[in-house]
Amino acid sequence: MDNLDRLQERIRVFDTAALAEFLQFYRPQLLSYIERNVGAALRAKIEPNDLLQEVALTAIQSLPKTDLTDRDPFGWLCQLAQQRIIDAGRKHSAQKRSGELEVALNAKAGDSSQDWIGMLAASITSPSLASARNERHAALHGAIGGLASDVQDVLRMRFMENLSTKQIAEKTGKSDVSVRVLLSRTVQKLQQLLSE
Repeated sequence: MDNLDRLQERIRVFDTAALAEFLQFYRPQLLSYIERNVGAALRAKIEPNDLLQEVALTAIQSLPKTDLTDRDPFGWLCQLAQQRIIDAGRKHSAQKRSGELEVALNAKAGDSSQDWIGMLAASITSPSLASARNERHAALHGAIGGLASDVQDVLRMRFMENLSTKQIAEKTGKSDVSVRVLLSRTVQKLQQLLSE
């Protein structure tokens, strides 16, 4: 077992010092991931290094309550980075809107179907298109309503409960591969509907 494997094992038992060392080791790759995923409009307002610092802080704060048993720690960091990018896009687009809409965008997500559909809409649309998010949200809500209930359940588990595909497979009795394929095809279909 090499040093990186030992670090990952320590991270899985909530060792924040190991996570800090892991973050330092993967800093260039994580920064590169952020730079690739930040649009030009958002890059003009926020530095990728600032987002990286936010990701590191979020990771260290949330490690004690995050189960990484079956997850790759770097993949988890990329997921946190993607969420920070989405949040930054929301924040900067909200500044252009009225105070009422800004409050609605910054409200904490609850357990309603509207919340997880909003999270899904945000994850498959770029921050540069945020001004039309309400229309996309309504269109996405309608499209998801037309899906089979088991497909809706899988989407909810992935995007609201933040379960891994392996965990979803265990809950639904499907294979991990079939869950991945189902999610991929469904998200592609929804993206196509939104682009139309």
